[in-house]
Order: sequence, then C-alpha cells, then structure tokens
Amino acid sequence: MKIAIDARGINWYKGTGIGTYTYNVLKKLLQFNDNNEYSLFWSGGNFQEFKRRNTNIIMASKKHQRFFESIYFPNYIDCYNVDIYHVPQNGIGISNGLNCKKIVTIHDLIPYILPETVGKGYLKKFLEEMPKIIECSDGIITVSEQSKNDILKFFPCYDKEKIYVTPLAADVQFNPIDKKQCKNTVNERYKFNTPYILYIGGFSARKNVRGLIEAFHKIQKDLKKVISLVIVGSLRDEGEKIYNLVKELNLLDKIIFTGFAEDQFLPTLYSGCEVFVYPSFYEGFGLPPLEAMSCKAPVITSNTTSIPEVVGDAGLLINPHNKDELSCALLKVLNDEDFKENLREKGYLRSQHFSWQNTAINTLMAYQSVNENLTLSPKVVI
Repeated sequence: MKIAIDARGINWYKGTGIGTYTYNVLKKLLQFNDNNEYSLFWSGGNFQEFKRRNTNIIMASKKHQRFFESIYFPNYIDCYNVDIYHVPQNGIGISNGLNCKKIVTIHDLIPYILPETVGKGYLKKFLEEMPKIIECSDGIITVSEQSKNDILKFFPCYDKEKIYVTPLAADVQFNPIDKKQCKNTVNERYKFNTPYILYIGGFSARKNVRGLIEAFHKIQKDLKKVISLVIVGSLRDEGEKIYNLVKELNLLDKIIFTGFAEDQFLPTLYSGCEVFVYPSFYEGFGLPPLEAMSCKAPVITSNTTSIPEVVGDAGLLINPHNKDELSCALLKVLNDEDFKENLREKGYLRSQHFSWQNTAINTLMAYQSVNENLTLSPKVVI
C-alpha cells in the first residue's frame, strides 16, 4: 500500500495526547519490515528519525496551512496514487477532494459530551467540522470502546464495523525507579519533606481536581502520618481557580503546585508517590493512570467512561461524583501498606498489556481492512 499520514501534529501538538500518539504510532509503524510506502506530511524539524528507505518526507508550512490542506496534499495524493490517507488529529485538516481511502483518528467527542469544558474557539471549529469529517471518512480509528460508542451515539448512521479500536500505551520511559530515591529527589526539588499523593493531568473542570482537593482536605485528621498532595501542571485559567480554592481551605502548607514538569521528570514523580489519583469525570482513554501503573504507583481513579478499560481491576475505582468515596479510597490506600503494595504489583502487571507496538499493529490492520473493504474490526484483546 501507498500510505500518506498527516504527521504535522508531532511538532504542532508536542506534549499533548495527540502529539504523543502521532509520534509513537508512526515510529512503530516504520519499524515494521513491510512493503508499504509512507509519505509523511511534515511541518518543522526533527524529521530525520523518520527517514527510511520506504518513506518520503513532504514539508509543509504552517503559515499556508489552508493551501497545503486543500490543494497541495490532494494533488500529491493524486499524483503518487496514494491508497490510504490518515489524519491522526481528530480528522482536522482533511480535505473532501481526495482520490484515495481516508482514515481519521478521533480520540474522543468531549466537545459534544462536555462542551462547557472546551474553549469556545475549538468548540465551534470541532462542532462545525466533525460531521463533515465523519461523513467523508472510509474508516475511523479510536482509542477505546467508550469513544467508539460515543461516535455511534452522535453519528448512528456510521457503519460500526468501520470503527477500529486501537488502545494507547505509556511511553517507554515510564518504568519503576527506586521509590525512596525518587521521593527524596522530589522533596529536594520542590522543597518539602513528606510522602506525597500525586496528581498529573491538567486543570479542565472535567478532570475533577477540585473534588480531589476537597477529599484531601476531609481526610487530614484521619491520616496516620503527614502527607502532602503534589499537583503537577502550569497554573493557567482553571488552574488559578484551583490555587484559590487551596488558599480558601488553608492548605497551602500541604499542597505543592509544581508548575510545569518536563516529560523526563514524570517517571520520577510517579515512582516516588504514595498513590496516584485521577478522579476525572470523562476520558476518551486516560493515559496518566497507565503511566502511573507502569511506574508501579498504586492508582485511585474513576469508574466511568473509558478508564475501567485501561485500569481493569488493577486500581481502586471510585465514583468521581461522590466525594466520600474518594476520601475513603485515599484513607484505604494511605493507611494500609499491604493493600497499597498489592495495588502497585497489580497495576504494574496490568500496564504490561499495553504497548505502542500493539497500537501500531492495530493501526496497520485498520489500513489493510479499509483498503481491502473488509469489515473485521482489528483489536488486541487485553
């Protein structure tokens, strides 16, 4: 097959779920010793690691984005007789005038499900373009059964056999590191000296960080030892509201806001924590709990949407709308060392079922299925 992939998101969305997904799937796809030929639409630098005997790097400028998407890419696809064109960033930027099979990755439909948690500009663009994207797609890749069901809920006329579920994976850097050493490193870097609960995952209202802080506040008198809460991420917009809540609750001495933390430091944060907590109301996949489990951090997370698909019975699942459940779960893990260690081991074993290799295999199977007009939906069983 001749396959074209819109790889511009690797640089455009670096550090986000879409950027990470595009980078890892493409990297693994190109490691397969197959007869496919890949054309990568690229923007920016760092393309050398994707050069292979069977790849063509097609440079595009962000400044003239509309020209490339509506004229240059379709002409290239036509001239080079491309069989499959894959747009990984929710299909944004795909053109109708393409003489090939079209596949899009739709990560989730959060703008449809929780529109109040999405910026107005992105919300407007997403709601306007998604029906056209769905209509023109010959196949849809998504990251969980939850997201597949959401797509069918809002677009019930789409053929469910043409929606391919390809679960994500944690990056290879997420591995267990000595817990004591990591805790000491985190203590030294952020100037505190206690064990800590960890949250990583952003400050959108759907992430329910407010619920975590209120649950943490509630358990203070019942903890067997002093424990801090470490919240990772840049404090902008919703993050500033969270900071003000902490001030109101007089918890500034117990809650550490780290600000931005580079990707390379995340395994240290995960490995050193007492428990990782992710009480999100909605996730299309939910990568942070998987990253935490890969580092042998015990996990408390939500029993909603896609999260149980990822965590299974290897984490402590709670109803994120019930603050008492979250408080009880925190006390259970923090005050019971045996239970905590059991979660560590179960979570780590569960995490080993997920790999970018599997994601790429499923992606290649989706390409083949769409190209050959097959209806069998590939899926690695976990």
